[in-house]
Amino acid sequence: MLSIHGLTYRIGSRTLLDNVSVNIPSGRRVGLVGPNGAGKSTLFRIISGELASDGGEVSFIKGASLGMVRQDMPEDETPILDVVLSADTERTALMKEAETTEDLDRIGYIYDRLNEIGAYDAPSRAAAILAGLGFSEAAQASPISSFSGGWRGRVALASVLFLQPNVLLLDEPTNHLDIESMVWLENFLMRYRETLVIISHDRDILNKTVDHILHLENKKLVLYTGNYDAFERRRAERLMSQQAMHEKQVAQKAHLMKFVDRFRASAAKARQAQSRLKAIERMDIVDAVIAERVTAFSFPEPKEMKPPLIRLSHVDAGYIEGKPVLRNLNLTINPNDRIALLGANGNGKSTLIKILSDRLAPMAGEVYKSGKLKIGYFAQFQTDELDVTLTPFETLRAAMDEPSEVKVRAMLSRFGFDKHKADTKVGELSGGEKARLLFCLMSFDAPHIMLLDEPTNHLDIDAREALMQALNNYSGVVILVSHDPHLVECVADQLWLVADGGCVPFDDDLDTYRKLVIRQRRVEREKQKKESRDPAPQETTKGGDPQKEAEKLEHSIADLAQRKHLLEGEIAQCFSDNNDPARLKKLNAAYAALQAEMETAEAALEKVIETL
Repeated sequence: MLSIHGLTYRIGSRTLLDNVSVNIPSGRRVGLVGPNGAGKSTLFRIISGELASDGGEVSFIKGASLGMVRQDMPEDETPILDVVLSADTERTALMKEAETTEDLDRIGYIYDRLNEIGAYDAPSRAAAILAGLGFSEAAQASPISSFSGGWRGRVALASVLFLQPNVLLLDEPTNHLDIESMVWLENFLMRYRETLVIISHDRDILNKTVDHILHLENKKLVLYTGNYDAFERRRAERLMSQQAMHEKQVAQKAHLMKFVDRFRASAAKARQAQSRLKAIERMDIVDAVIAERVTAFSFPEPKEMKPPLIRLSHVDAGYIEGKPVLRNLNLTINPNDRIALLGANGNGKSTLIKILSDRLAPMAGEVYKSGKLKIGYFAQFQTDELDVTLTPFETLRAAMDEPSEVKVRAMLSRFGFDKHKADTKVGELSGGEKARLLFCLMSFDAPHIMLLDEPTNHLDIDAREALMQALNNYSGVVILVSHDPHLVECVADQLWLVADGGCVPFDDDLDTYRKLVIRQRRVEREKQKKESRDPAPQETTKGGDPQKEAEKLEHSIADLAQRKHLLEGEIAQCFSDNNDPARLKKLNAAYAALQAEMETAEAALEKVIETL
């Protein structure tokens, strides 16, 4: 399906891809992984034709369609459902042409093609995808300009999923998704039967949705069979074998060189020494294993405090007076608590974090906090607030109000910043490095509680593992909002569910919560489908005899079926006569209206039967 042969790409003097080749057959599900900055997104842009390579080629089998999330989403008054539908340019063009053309042959082709591509089912399919990504029915009718960048990103994701291309490229699709939407996306991708290539730093979604891992390392691509966990095992085995071979060859080379150095000047041994020199030249020294893992970091340990650290009593929280997002919160946080907040985006998780961090005052109730309590707060948006003209050293020194260079650099070193990185402008740091700087700024004074709101968005898999280890080694309180299930499962020992304006303990595990979300989404979809089929209220009897209503509807459906059969005959005759385009257009419109009337009547009958 997708073939990459001899591909090379350079940025200035830096080579990102060096003569790489790989073949991905149809239906293969591939996770593209590698450290931040290795060139994964660049490879996607080359595959899509957005970037030109410096050598090699990318090819697809004949007739293949490529889908990649758009970056140029409109910001006008178009409803988001229509934005998703417009992604299918063929359907849009055919629907528009059907309204204007009078060529009978062309009309016949158009209707055949529309049926072939499922054009009439498209609105319900697009609505289901949007619902899965967290858009309510009302939101689907809202203009795209009314949504933030993160939500417009979900619309872009919905558009490419709606297209169902032969080759689907997804670059970090779970960024900015809540766990509920992630669960839906996981299930969608698990059912996807076309070729999938996904860049993700979420090992959970890679384990569930892919059957191969394509690893970009040292400017090369290596394809492994299996999911991410299988890749980690296979790669570790390969690296250990490679290191052992390297050490063996180095020892062999040293042994040969000893002979050469000893007998180079001896006439009797000169030929043998020369022979060994040639053997050394021919020797292919296997590369030593290069450590690519991110430097581990650690949080300072807080002083012990007596419980409770924080108590919320009958607290209301929100942003508009009289319209609280959260109501009547009664919560207690004690030393050693490790809590993950669950709930769909918009339910109030970040609002609760802001109440706990004093970034939002309660509308009602009381918030008690222990004296001398220190709280560290991390939110991903804070990366945009960093002064890009300063270095990490200058940034931390100002925050610590500490004149000692030694102490500031010692704190930065705990988070993987050597002198070179500590003296690099913040604007030149990667997203992951900026996140590590935020962790350092948040925790330099050894807080008793760390509030983490989506801390992993810019971290690759190795950096996420380093964060997990650092949090598990930290003895203070952790309150976590994260869409990374692996991090939640490894760090939190309590789950709190933020939903319906409240926050309550969820006394089960994350897997049970996933299943609950899947069931809820299924019920919501069935409800939406049923409501869309239900007739207007005046068409159903209120307090009447449901048996008589059922009989009435059955007679009506039989009559409509007869009319539909007669109309089909007229359309066929008109089409064969090929002499009245205007009449054929009217007949097709009448047929569509009759079909809709039948569906309404059938839905009404189904509802009455349920009542019976």
